Parts: sequence; structure tokens; C-alpha cells
Amino acid sequence: QVQLVESGGGLVQAGGSLRLSCAASGLTSSSYDMGWFRQAPGKDREFVAASRRSGEVTYYADSVKGRFTISRDNAKNTVYLQMNSLRFEDTAVYFCAAAGRVYYDKYNRYSYDYWGQGTQVTVSS
Repeated sequence: QVQLVESGGGLVQAGGSLRLSCAASGLTSSSYDMGWFRQAPGKDREFVAASRRSGEVTYYADSVKGRFTISRDNAKNTVYLQMNSLRFEDTAVYFCAAAGRVYYDKYNRYSYDYWGQGTQVTVSS
């Protein structure tokens, strides 16, 4: 049974930092591309960042580019999202996801096969 478990969310002031973790079990993370999405109240789930299997190739939404960094430790089956210079508009539930296909639309939530339960990030202004 595949499980993705996020942690590291919380309340932070604007300008602060948080580091999210996503621990995977039941799959070998090196065989999956990993992504982070977020969903604010009343809004659709949106793409934040993704990492190809090796971790050497990464992608970011324009809104987080230069502030967020996705990384992974395949030996630990864990992917991270370092979030710096947080803004009020970054407030959302953050989800990690795993995609097993080689060719897919990384920005599309429906391309991902497995999802975590999410972790809340709240940025106070």
C-alpha cells in the first residue's frame, strides 16, 4: 500500500521560512517523479514544484520561483520543499504527489498517481 505523508507545515510570519517533508512508503521514490501542489480555500489545487526521478531536473510555478526549492533524498524515500520569503498568498494546504509515468503533464494534478493527505501552511501578514 502506497502512502505519502507530509509534515512540516505550520504558522509563520510573512518573510519567514518553512521546510515541508513528504515521506513515501510502499513505492521506490527513485522510480517516480515527485510534485508539490497547494490548495487555498475556495480555489483549485495548483502546481507548485516538481522533481524528476534523479532530482537533477526541477520545475516551479512562476509564483514560487526563486523562493521555493524542491529536493529529494531517494535513499530515504523523501522529498522536501524549502519555502523561503513566504507571503500571505502562500497560505494553503500543501500536498505531495507521485507520478509513475515517464511522459505526462507535470503541471496537471490528474497526471499524478498517488497523493498525501496534505499539511497546512499559514502565513500571517
